[in-house]
Amino acid sequence: GNREFPRRLFVAAANTNNVYAVGVSETGRLQLLEVINVAMTPRQPAGMTPSALALGPDGKRLFVVCSDANAVAIADISEAQSHVLGFIPTGWYPTAAAVLADGTLVVLNGKGVRSYPNPRGPNPARRLSPEQQAFGEPEFVARIQQGTAQFVPPFSDEQLDAYTAAVLANSPYRDAKLVDAGTPKDSPIPSRPGDPSPIQYVIYIVKENRTYDQVLGDIKEGNGDPSLCLFGEEVTPNHHKLARQFALLDNFYVNADVSADGHQWSAAAIAPDYVQKLWPNSYARRRRLNDYQGQEPTATPPAGYLWTNAAAAGVSLRNYGHFVTNRDRPAEDGTQVLVVRDSVLARVTNLHYRGFDVDYPDLERAKIFLKDLADFERTGEMPQLIVMRLGNDHTAGLSPGRIAPRSAVADNDYALGLIVEALTHSRFWPRMAIFVLEDDAQNGPDHVDSHRSPAFVISPYVRRRIVDSTMYNTTSMLRTIELILGLRPMTHFDAAARPMAGLFQSQPD
Repeated sequence: GNREFPRRLFVAAANTNNVYAVGVSETGRLQLLEVINVAMTPRQPAGMTPSALALGPDGKRLFVVCSDANAVAIADISEAQSHVLGFIPTGWYPTAAAVLADGTLVVLNGKGVRSYPNPRGPNPARRLSPEQQAFGEPEFVARIQQGTAQFVPPFSDEQLDAYTAAVLANSPYRDAKLVDAGTPKDSPIPSRPGDPSPIQYVIYIVKENRTYDQVLGDIKEGNGDPSLCLFGEEVTPNHHKLARQFALLDNFYVNADVSADGHQWSAAAIAPDYVQKLWPNSYARRRRLNDYQGQEPTATPPAGYLWTNAAAAGVSLRNYGHFVTNRDRPAEDGTQVLVVRDSVLARVTNLHYRGFDVDYPDLERAKIFLKDLADFERTGEMPQLIVMRLGNDHTAGLSPGRIAPRSAVADNDYALGLIVEALTHSRFWPRMAIFVLEDDAQNGPDHVDSHRSPAFVISPYVRRRIVDSTMYNTTSMLRTIELILGLRPMTHFDAAARPMAGLFQSQPD
């Protein structure tokens, strides 16, 4: 042992891939002794999320709960320099572990073992019973994803090798994907980050809370359930027209459960441990704070956000609605935003574009953007990356005196249609791609999965009038945007994600 520091304190740093071993002297002085990296490969970006620790009975092994890897790493800490021996596969998002006296490893999995369909999921146009108001609807995502306890009997070195092989096989991440995303050679989506793309302008629009069936379940060409379609073509004609004219994506999933983690996933390709651990308390009304979007430093993801990376790479930016605090009333000059809660966005935010507020029409937001677009047209210069929140499809439910759900979604549909129409008629359209998704799918039913959600990709380079049933998710969209703009992945999730290259063609239409 270390004579100067006879005791050690192990600290799991959830926003890294590391556990820190801190020496403690007899007088209580602290000194960093070593950093134990629990990544599965040498170049793996952040995303292991070591969030809890346990010691073996003999004190020679440290068990590291890696929440975003669905694994427990096992480190030999018996020598001065520790090393990782292997990994144990777990359920979804493990949050705690303990080793019993007989060597049995007990793991608590925060999200259980899988995601589920929810055909009886929430419906913003349905009045809730008193029980539902208190406890949520039966197939609300936070109710159907129940945690599990996992018991792993004592294992041999050979068994640990087999467990480790399973963990590595379960992970889609490989170091090779950092330099080769596997897109076709003639694709406008580069395979190597930093290689040129004919697409020079990206508009990334984040909407709110809808499932696929709830909006597009009435399109017979896709895998939809029309009985679950609440906001069908009569409410969302523009969404339907975009799906038909470009590509219908009927196998797209959001990574998030609710909006608290949804705006992290959609902008950062991960939701930090702070957010994942605390949002259930917020949504159960046990925690009054909702500090998941720039209010609390601990909620900041490991590599920042898409705009953080874009700014670092010299990509020009414009923000509409992300991480803003609204004024109660607009200022005399029409300014709607009081504070921008992100230092990068503070320099590039349109302060006349009101942030999330379902009592303020998305149509008015669209008008603000169209004014900027007219300026871009006049000057011939447009930001390479535009990030936008357009969230009135969230609705206010059936709250008295508020806009009715179908009207709110129709407003959102009209605003999206106006924005897309203007962009497609702009001088920038030949070199543009528009990406649209929901931050999460918490407020709707879906017969396939509670995380399946509408998504749209609109570009001259997108193949027309197709149904693409490839499995994509939020990080697939982020990875595609990153490859277009020459940005590095933010976490192992977007690094490993399948780019949406199958939607694209080599020549514009």
